[in-house]
This record gives sequence, structure tokens and C-alpha cells, in this order.
Amino acid sequence: MDQFVLNLIFVGASFALYIGIAIWAKAGSTSDFYAASRGVNPVVNGAATAADWMSAASFISMAGLIAFVGYGNSTFLMGWTGGYVLLAMLLAPYLRKFGRFTVPDFIGDRFYSRTARLMAVVSLLVMSITYVIGQMTGAGVAFSRFLEVDNTTGLLIAAAVVFVYAVLGGMKGITYTQLAQYVVLIIAYTIPAVFISMQLTGNPLPQLGLWSDHVGSGEPLLKTLNEVLVELGFQDYTGHHGSTFNMVLFTLSLMIGTAGLPHVIIRFFTVPRVADARTSAGWALVFIALLYTVAPAVGAMARLNIITTIYPEGVQEQPISYDERPDWMRTWEETGLLAFEDKNNDGLIQYYNSENPPAFAAERGWEGNEMVTFNRDILVLANPEIAQLPGWVIGLIAAGGLAAALSTAAGLLLAISSAISHDLLKRTFTPNISEKSELLAARISMAFAIAFATWLGLNPPGFAAQVVALAFGLAASSLFPAIMMGIFSKTMNSTGAIVGMVVGLGSTLLYIFTYLGWFFIPDTNMLANTPDNWLFGISPLSFGAVGAVLNFIAAYITLKMTQEAPAEIQELVESIRVPKGAGAASDH
Repeated sequence: MDQFVLNLIFVGASFALYIGIAIWAKAGSTSDFYAASRGVNPVVNGAATAADWMSAASFISMAGLIAFVGYGNSTFLMGWTGGYVLLAMLLAPYLRKFGRFTVPDFIGDRFYSRTARLMAVVSLLVMSITYVIGQMTGAGVAFSRFLEVDNTTGLLIAAAVVFVYAVLGGMKGITYTQLAQYVVLIIAYTIPAVFISMQLTGNPLPQLGLWSDHVGSGEPLLKTLNEVLVELGFQDYTGHHGSTFNMVLFTLSLMIGTAGLPHVIIRFFTVPRVADARTSAGWALVFIALLYTVAPAVGAMARLNIITTIYPEGVQEQPISYDERPDWMRTWEETGLLAFEDKNNDGLIQYYNSENPPAFAAERGWEGNEMVTFNRDILVLANPEIAQLPGWVIGLIAAGGLAAALSTAAGLLLAISSAISHDLLKRTFTPNISEKSELLAARISMAFAIAFATWLGLNPPGFAAQVVALAFGLAASSLFPAIMMGIFSKTMNSTGAIVGMVVGLGSTLLYIFTYLGWFFIPDTNMLANTPDNWLFGISPLSFGAVGAVLNFIAAYITLKMTQEAPAEIQELVESIRVPKGAGAASDH
């Protein structure tokens, strides 16, 4: 069967499933729309949370980041998974017990302030809008490759699908759609990894295959990869070549950024009981680990496959000719995400590190690395083709990549919609609005959010490539400290919380945009470069953790200069934290 037809079958079947679920789970009330009437099973919620969290960045980009940097980018794995430990232990059960629909709802009521609520809404909108750009763009790239349409058409199709199940179903529809999307994306990610692990190591488990012997060399896979990379002038894969200080800060920033992302937190408002919130976080970590423990193997094996494709006889021998390049290279060249330039007109594809060229490059008269473009985001999508796997596996990858992008996009769009309809309209400007009108406003704001996100995907701002790091830095420096102080400090008042959010958010934005020209360095370890003008050598990628510390300091200094929170607020905080009644739903 033709590959295009296979792709169409897999993608079309998955979309039909998502839309069918949305029709079945149509939201009939604001409680349905915002929190699925707090009736989601914790295991189901764990899977939906995993899908909500594992965006196009996790499915498409993360293995590429690891593949072309190695150990240095393990920070993404450590930071993102560590954030769920913080969620399970410190935030999820207490926020569920508070019984609100959104993060700004919690901050506004806990700090008894309209200004605090509005500050939280601003932080949420900035984070969510910047984050959703990458999801819509990723969906457009996947569509353009696998369904052979242009990027604009792909984006519009993605927006139409999200519109149907997000606007119709709200959180209720999104929850069960995300459950289906998790099943699709984890199968799509794992099956190619199993095939490739079998090919390279004879071990069907990629997690173990990474540490097994390479069938070609008879040596450990990672040792083989290290050797071929060093021979080509690249850094060894398993070595640490960056700043340990920035690595620690960046991991911490990702951890607390994860714990502060509003589209992730609102998932824990959907379970029946407080105890279920912690259980959901635990299951989410399990479901995420199924992909995250495979990603390092996918990255390492794909990098080795690329090299052996170009140098089938070994890196000391001649590479393949351009005319003999495999079909997957030809296919991806058509997208513009892969490109070669024959710099010495010898018809061969020479691939090595031009900044540290091996001796044989000069001996053969090679003038530079001829793989002039290799977009890291194509690696997971191209992996089945690189390994020459069956066509149905390629179709499965297409469905999985789209599921990852659309599931997170839906969660982000719901967070944006809820902030506008519930926090701005219902809780701030029009408190007497009816439930029917609020539900209509939620759907209208969702539709506008989708339209705006689609427009941004078609016309991404200059910082689109840095969106994920920016979103995590903002979450880490603004909302996470406010939520932590709201739960664990009875005396923290509204003035302290507001000043803290302003200082944390403002300092992080200022630092990131001051060094914007430096902090995104393509094709390198993003934490390895420390220009002399960085403040104390801190990478802007890592500044979210510093912004969080500044938030806490500013809040507590302000608290010392002002009155403590009122007695009734302190009693409210105490009631959130004490175990009494923790097993019952709290809907006050």
C-alpha cells in the first residue's frame, strides 16, 4: 500500500476517534467545561495528564536534543520528570482540596486580592500563549510531511480538529481525548524504538538496549557511538562538556517550572477526592516515564544510524555519494528541513565537525561539513525511515506526533479560555453572569484562543524557537512561588504575593530578553556557552530558578514591612493543610 495512503489511514482514524469522544463527552455545564465535574478516575487522569504534558517538544524535539548533544541535555529528562515529584508531594492534593477551577482562582482567593488574581491571569496568558505556538507549529510540520500538504494547510487542519473537541467538550472532552492521545503517542513512540533496538543491539527493550553491545562492533553501543563521534571531530556523547552550575540551575528551573504550569495543574482539579490528586500525579509520572526512559535510547541509536547511513563502511572510509542517498533523505530534503551542499564537487556526502575537523578531511581535500541543514525536530519522525521500518510504523509515528502536539495545545487553550471566562469575567468583572452565559463565554474565548494560536503558528514571533524555555522560566519565577507561599505560609499577605510575582516575572523577562541574542545557540549544547557578560555566568535558560528565589525574597521582605494575612485567611490555609476531611471533595 502507498505510504501516503497508510499515513492518511492512521491520522484519519485517530482524528475520528478524538472527534467521536468529544461528541460523547460534550460539556453541559461550567463544571464539565472547567473540571470535568470532578469525576475523572485518577488513573485516567494520570494518562490524560501525561498526554497534556508530553507535547511536541517531548515527542518530537527531546530525542533530537539528546541525539546531537548527549549527556549535556539529560537536564530535560531530569527537570521535567522531577517537576512531577514536586507536584505530587507539594501542590496537587492541597490545590484540589481548595476546590477552585483555575490557578488564578486559587491565587485570587488565597491572597484575597483582585490585583493578585489579575497578575496570575497575566502570567498564565503570557506562558500559555508562548507555549502553544510551538504546538501548533509542530502540528503543521507533521502535517506537511506526512499528509503532503503545505505548512499553512496543515496548521489549519490541526486548528479545526482542536476546535471541534476542545470547544465542544471542554475539560470533559479534552480529558478523554487526551487519554486516547496518550495511547496513540506512547505506542507510536515505543514500537519504532523496539524495532531499532533489536536491529542495533538484539535487545527488544530500548531502555536496556542503550546499555547493550552493538551488533556491528561487538562493543557497548554508547562506546561505539563515542568512538565514531570523536573520529568525526565531535565531542564524545557521554561526556560532560558544559557548566555544572548552569546544568543544576536549568534542571531546577525545569522542575519548578513544571510544577507551576497552569495547564498541568488544572488537571488535578478534575478528580473526585483530594487523595486522588496525589494518586493522579503518581500515575502521570509512571506514564511519562514510559516515554522518557525510551528517549535517551532513541536519541543515541538514531545518531549512530545517521552516521552509519552516511559512512556504511566506517568513518575512516569514503561516505556514500549524493546520488546514492537513501529515500528518507530525499523525502526530508523536500521539506527544507534537511539539506546538503557539495562544497568540493566530488559527489560525496561528507559529514564531520568543521570546527574540529579530523585529519582525514584534509587528506581527502574536503572543504567542510556538507550536511548544512539538519533540523533536530525531524529525528523522531524520520527514525522509522532511517531504520527502514515498515510503512505502517511510519504512519503510526505520524499519528503519534500529531497526538502529542494537539493534546498539549488543547490543554493550553483550555487554560487560556478558563482564565478569560472564569477569572476575568465571572470572578472579576461580571460576577452576576449566569452559568449558561459563562459556558458560552468559555466556548467563545476558546474559539478566539485557537484562532490566535493558529495565527501565531503561521506568523511566529522572532523568539519562537525559545518558547519552551521562556514558558518554563516564567512559570518557575511567577506562579510557582505564589502557589507555594499560598499553601505553606499562613501569614503571607496579598501585597507580598503581588510584589513577589512582579519581581519574579519582571526579572526573568528582563534577563531573558537582555541576552536573547545569546541564549539560543543552535546545534550546540545550549548550557555549554557562557559569555562573559552573563550575570555571574548564569545562562538565560537557567534564570527561571533565580527569578523564583527573587520572588520569594521580595515577598518576604514586603511581608515584614506590612501586616500579616487576616485571621480568616490564616484559618483557611490551615484547613487546606490539615489531614482532617482530606478524603472528601471540597467545593466551597
